[in-house]
Order: sequence, then C-alpha cells, then structure tokens
Amino acid sequence: MSFYVYLSGEIHTDWRDEIQRGAEAKGLDVVFTSAVINHDASDAAGDHLGAEDNAFWRDHKSAKVNAIRTKTLIEQSDLVVVRFGDKYKQWNAAFDAGYCAALGTPYVTLHAEDIVHPLKEVDAAAMAWATTTEQVVEILAYVLKG
Repeated sequence: MSFYVYLSGEIHTDWRDEIQRGAEAKGLDVVFTSAVINHDASDAAGDHLGAEDNAFWRDHKSAKVNAIRTKTLIEQSDLVVVRFGDKYKQWNAAFDAGYCAALGTPYVTLHAEDIVHPLKEVDAAAMAWATTTEQVVEILAYVLKG
C-alpha cells in the first residue's frame, strides 16, 4: 500500500526532487503529489474562464481553480510536507498547513532556523520541523519502515 505525500510550498528550488530521489533510494513506497509548480501556469489557471481587466479578479479565478487541485490532493494525503523558503513569503504554504491542521492531516514543516519565529504557530501544529530534505526522507523512512 502506497503512502501519499503532498509537497507544499516554495517553487524556486529543487527540494521536491531531493525528497523524491531520497525516498526512491531508500525503496520507500511513496506517491508524491504537489501543486502546479510552474509559476506562469499557476497564475493562468483561471484564464480560460474569461479575461479580466483587474489583476485581483484574474488572481481570484486562478486561486480557486488551483484550490481544486490543492484541496483534493491534501485531503488524499497521509502526510504533507510544507516548505518555506527564504526568497519569497509562502502565504499559500501557511494556508496549506492550516488546512492540514483543521483536517487533522499530519504535516512536517521544512525551513531554515532563521524563520522559526514567524512560523512558530505553523510549527506548533506540525508533527516535526525539518531543516533539510534528508531529514524529511528519514522521517518518511521511519514512518514507513519503523
């Protein structure tokens, strides 16, 4: 039986690939899912619903279309990894963590030590806080193999 892991958060580094490669190297039966990580495609997710003159309404439509994917995949997940990077604020990742907390879906945060304070509430509800992708892989290995 596969373990489903949703990878949420920043899209500017290859952290998702690192976790997937690490899980594969350990022979873990994990199915990884994620939001659309192509920024332009994500921003245009609602464009087929009609052009908008106001950027707010374009973003609003796309956010709702993206939420169909995000909501569905988080609800199907056994675990969610929420990555906060240092380049941009990942408000969507914080929202995903809150959604996990509301659902009772376990999640692990992945971020550097220098942003512990602004993420204290997000981390408080997490099952673990990791600073490296290797630590996330070790968590997966422990959960799946003991």
